Amino acid sequence: MPELPEVERSRLIAMKIAQGRRIVEAICTDDPIVFEKVPPARFRRALVGRRVRAVRRHGKHLWFELDKRPWPCLHFGMTGGFHTAPGGPRVRLHSTPKRSDGAWPPRFTKLQLRFDDGGELVMADARRLGRIRLRHDPPTEPPISLLGFDAHRALPALPSFRELVKQRGAPLKALLLDQSFAAGVGNWIADEVLYQARLDPRRRARTLTDAEISRMRTALKRVMDTSVRVSNDSDRYPRTWLFHRRWGKNPRAVTITGERIRHITVGGRTTAWVPTRQK
Repeated sequence: MPELPEVERSRLIAMKIAQGRRIVEAICTDDPIVFEKVPPARFRRALVGRRVRAVRRHGKHLWFELDKRPWPCLHFGMTGGFHTAPGGPRVRLHSTPKRSDGAWPPRFTKLQLRFDDGGELVMADARRLGRIRLRHDPPTEPPISLLGFDAHRALPALPSFRELVKQRGAPLKALLLDQSFAAGVGNWIADEVLYQARLDPRRRARTLTDAEISRMRTALKRVMDTSVRVSNDSDRYPRTWLFHRRWGKNPRAVTITGERIRHITVGGRTTAWVPTRQK
C-alpha cells in the first residue's frame, strides 16, 4: 500500500499538473466498487468545467479543491496511484511496476482528467481497493473525519501526544497503524519508528514512560520528515535505517551493525524488529 510520503509526492505532482487549470474532460469507468455505486455521469457533471484551486491531503487521502462543490476525494488502496501523460512528471510509487507497458491511458484506469492546457492525470487501480468519492467538505465527512492527526503535517505537541498514547492499551505496532490515532502511518514506517525509538512493537502503549513516548514522537517526526523531504526516494534514506534490511522475512537478516532482525506478527501485520535493541 502506498505510504504517506508516496501520497504526498503524488499530491505535489497533481498540484503541478492541475492547480489553476480547468477540467475539460473527465472519463470515469463504470466501476461500482471504486466509485461506491456513484454513476459515472454524476462524477462527470461534478468535475467537467470546474477549476482546480488546490490538491489537499490528510493521511493517505487526497482531494481536489474545486471552484464549486462537491469535490473528488481519492484513496489509492493497495496498488492504486496517479499516472501522468507520457512526457509529464514521473509519479513513482512503491507499487509501481519496474517497467511500464507504455500504453496511454494505462491499464486499469478508473479516472482520467484532461485540463485546459492539455495536461492529463489518471488514477489507475488494478486491485480495485482504491476509492474515488464525491464530498462537499472532505475533512469534515467520513472517511477523513474519522482519522487521527496527520502524521506528517499535524503531529501534536509532546504533551498532547503523550496523552493520546497513554489512553491506548494496544501494542505499539498496532497503535501506530491505527488510522484513528495517526493518519498515514503504514507498515514499514511503523517498524522504522519503533526501531529508531528502541521500543518493542509488542509493548502496550499505556506502559510507556514519558521518556519513551518522547522518543517515539521524535522518531515518528524524523522518519516522516526525511521520507517526505527526499520525495520517497528510498535510495536516499540513511543507510542506518532498518528499511534497507527488513524485507522478505529473511531469517539471516541483520542490521548495518550486525544485530539480528526478527519477523513476527503484531496486530495482524508482519513486523520486523531487533530484540537486542528494542525493549
